[in-house]
Amino acid sequence: MKLNNLYLHCGGSLVEPEELERVKTPEAVGRWQPVGHATLAAQVRRGLQDAGMEILNEAHALNRAGAHYFGLMQVAIDGQEGDQWGTIVGLRNSHDKRFPAALAMGSSVFVCDNTSFSGEVVLARRHTTNILRDLPEVTTRAIGKLSDFVGMTERRASLYQEREMGNAEAHDLIVRALDARAITTTMVPKVLEQWRAPKHPEFNDRNLWSLYNAFTETLKGGLMQLPRRSEALHGVLDGAAQAAGSDSSLALPA
Repeated sequence: MKLNNLYLHCGGSLVEPEELERVKTPEAVGRWQPVGHATLAAQVRRGLQDAGMEILNEAHALNRAGAHYFGLMQVAIDGQEGDQWGTIVGLRNSHDKRFPAALAMGSSVFVCDNTSFSGEVVLARRHTTNILRDLPEVTTRAIGKLSDFVGMTERRASLYQEREMGNAEAHDLIVRALDARAITTTMVPKVLEQWRAPKHPEFNDRNLWSLYNAFTETLKGGLMQLPRRSEALHGVLDGAAQAAGSDSSLALPA
């Protein structure tokens, strides 16, 4: 997996991890205590390794003259990797108060490199007092959820693949996803196109898994909004999967 989903929007550019060290972190002002991009990436990397997880690939990007940082890390968890998808940890940070330091748990489908997230953890509130002190603990707690997340991802993929559906139901779910703000009106034709004529033949089956990948192919990129859109999408599609009679829960433990 090459982590091609790190969307370089608004002039953003891919950078090597060591380049994060060269981004100057603004001085703290009152309760606002910004975290360095390199500090956040290093803490997440250390937390993953301390938990016995192998980091297979990384991708990092900076935007707005280094004020915004986005990162993806693909990890391997012993005995819990699927043959269709890989586990992804997403990171984001800002030095202009646009958004807080955050970590998101997600997965990426091997055949198409479509990424979605199933939960986002804001690290130590916003960039406020004691965030540097609290960062290791909060990061460790977030990473501790990864094993549960992988199990949930396996259940979700299985349920989606078993859930057959026709065009009428697929169209209804697309409208419901629009209502839930998982997609925008301009994305609807693109989702329909991927459902009716999938870019990848692996999704020719008429089931929820194929519809899900029609959505994720359309949502590809846009890391800043992807966690929120992914969660909204799962809320719609998980309901359809479990409405088929399954007792399996797809809720990520708190």
